[in-house]
Amino acid sequence: MDAGITPQQLMTLLAQAPAPLVVDVRREAVFRSAPDRIAGAQRRDPATVADWSATLPAAKQIVVYCVHGHEVSQNAARALREQGLSAQFLEGGIEAWRAAGGQLAPNS
Repeated sequence: MDAGITPQQLMTLLAQAPAPLVVDVRREAVFRSAPDRIAGAQRRDPATVADWSATLPAAKQIVVYCVHGHEVSQNAARALREQGLSAQFLEGGIEAWRAAGGQLAPNS
């Protein structure tokens, strides 16, 4: 499996069943200051991926994202794959998702 997924590929997957699980792994301060998130995304702390990885469904495809799709989401996806999960990171992060017109929800 390729470690990265483009916003367009994720949009296609989200329109199909079963849709992947999308996980927001932006660092806490960045997450709190952001006005929005990808619609339907769960929030998890990237610093504690070892703690919450066991709570994710083993048979589900997982896509994690951060702000720009660099080290935070890439490291989280790698850690999840090392736990035997099917995980990818969103190339370009939420910034690329916004630019591609992806669906967003208020960050509440």
